Amino acid sequence: MTEKAKPSPEAIKAWARLMRVSRQLMERAEDALKEGGLPPLAWYDVLHELAEAGEGGLRPFQLIERTLFAQYNISRLLARLEADGLVEKLPVADDGRGQTIRVTSKGRETRRRMWAIYGRSIEELVGAKLSSDELSTVSALLGRLRHPPTAD
Repeated sequence: MTEKAKPSPEAIKAWARLMRVSRQLMERAEDALKEGGLPPLAWYDVLHELAEAGEGGLRPFQLIERTLFAQYNISRLLARLEADGLVEKLPVADDGRGQTIRVTSKGRETRRRMWAIYGRSIEELVGAKLSSDELSTVSALLGRLRHPPTAD
């Protein structure tokens, strides 16, 4: 590592705090879902993306791109969601081995129940602790760390 590539003490502190806070917030949201007798947060992410895709569903590679799960993780997760009746796999007409994944009505209901707790967690853990201006600043700063930049 060259001298120029070394992170500053401020960058190290920011990184460490970002990692710790991110992990703590996710754990607390996961705990709230668990206490509510609901599946893990990863399930919500997949159900959300499939619901947003509409009746056409998504191909597995599209779901991987949208959720940033590894292929082997998404395959196992989809198998579990299918076994629980939350998603269905449909054949792709022009691709004999291809599949489209679509959320079922049970999956939409599970997502709705999860959001009631997950959304409340977001408000309690973040929204209630920062002003609107502070939330906008945090969002803008974190947006600058994304690569490639996106509009979200």
